[in-house]
Amino acid sequence: MPCGKSCREGSRQKRERLAGVVGSVAMRAERHIIIVGAGIAGLTAALTLDRIGVGVTLLEQASALSEVGAGLQLSPNASRILIEQDIGQSFRTAAFYPDSIRVLSTRSGGEVANLPLGAAFAARYGAPYLVIHRADLQASLVAAVTARGSIDLRLGITVTSVEQTDSGVTVRLASGETFSGDALIGADGVRSYVRTEVLGGAAPRYSGRLAYRATIPIEHTPEPLRSVTCVWMAPRAHLVHYPVKSGREFNLVAVAESEWQSEGWSTPVARADVLKALAPDTDEVWPEIPRGLLATPTNWTKWALCAVDPRFTWTKGRITLVGDAAHAMLPFAAQGAAMAIEDAEVLAASLKRERDVATALKAYEAARKPRVTAVVDLAAANGRIYHLGSVAAFARDAALRYLPPLFALNRQDWVYAWRSS
Repeated sequence: MPCGKSCREGSRQKRERLAGVVGSVAMRAERHIIIVGAGIAGLTAALTLDRIGVGVTLLEQASALSEVGAGLQLSPNASRILIEQDIGQSFRTAAFYPDSIRVLSTRSGGEVANLPLGAAFAARYGAPYLVIHRADLQASLVAAVTARGSIDLRLGITVTSVEQTDSGVTVRLASGETFSGDALIGADGVRSYVRTEVLGGAAPRYSGRLAYRATIPIEHTPEPLRSVTCVWMAPRAHLVHYPVKSGREFNLVAVAESEWQSEGWSTPVARADVLKALAPDTDEVWPEIPRGLLATPTNWTKWALCAVDPRFTWTKGRITLVGDAAHAMLPFAAQGAAMAIEDAEVLAASLKRERDVATALKAYEAARKPRVTAVVDLAAANGRIYHLGSVAAFARDAALRYLPPLFALNRQDWVYAWRSS
């Protein structure tokens, strides 16, 4: 049967679509990058690189992706990137959007500062401030990676060696299998194999602080706390709490000074031990509200807070680091996950701009290091302020009470307003 005009037009469009697919595949074959670690940093990096047409193989040691931990906070500098990457409706649904950040003091017994969030805040920064359970964020990222269909995600992988040449990188696995690419990205966390064994970087440093975490049903919390993020400051300790799971659950994270260390990420701990760690002295009495919250969970876990100072060389030739592997920081600025997400965007932008991979990776590190170093220093300074005791705590509280909310917002503006270009 002769092909009419509409048939010929359809054939032409089909050929163009096929040509586009072939062209896309060719572009991916032109540059291919191996990422080690499928946590938040590695998954986000895979998505940003895939979007610019770079082929990605994502290697993860765990046989199943089940993110440990509890909640995390994502300020606009990070939430914007995830929204632009379109990681799916599940992310939007699982997130919770607090009305404000309240800062409270056990010494003063109540609120000393309040930073409004909401629509005006989102309009100022072009994205919302949100809180989300780590498992929900990782599940959303995994779903987005799977939906792309172009990212090769491999689980149950143990890397045993890495060889770098002028033309590429080869990764050898415990199974004997090898993967080759144009570059290797270490996204394998605070105890990074790529940082310590491949690049010869330092092991993480214990901070002298422990974090205790738990989640409880939202119904077990006072009504006024169900729509906000709160930080309770106390001598040598602090407590953060906020809703997660679309507001169905309540996340508690308490940090206290301790000499205990462990290689494990999450170790069970008795509730009595948590209460003792937060108020070791009889004169350190927490107000009724935080005491009630701390006494509610029956299941607590603890983990040692370790840090990686970013003031070292992350990049050697075709190998670099992202996220905690490069700059694990203390949680006093709520920016650990955010910095990993920012890394992913900057890495992709650098590879898009520079055709030479080694040049691109070096430019990425140069762009990121000043900012993440400043955020690491901010977190450390906040930690000292949060844990003040005695007269210093009263002076801190008095100063915070007299400062207007706009002052606090302007102080954080350089963090929240960041964009890669």
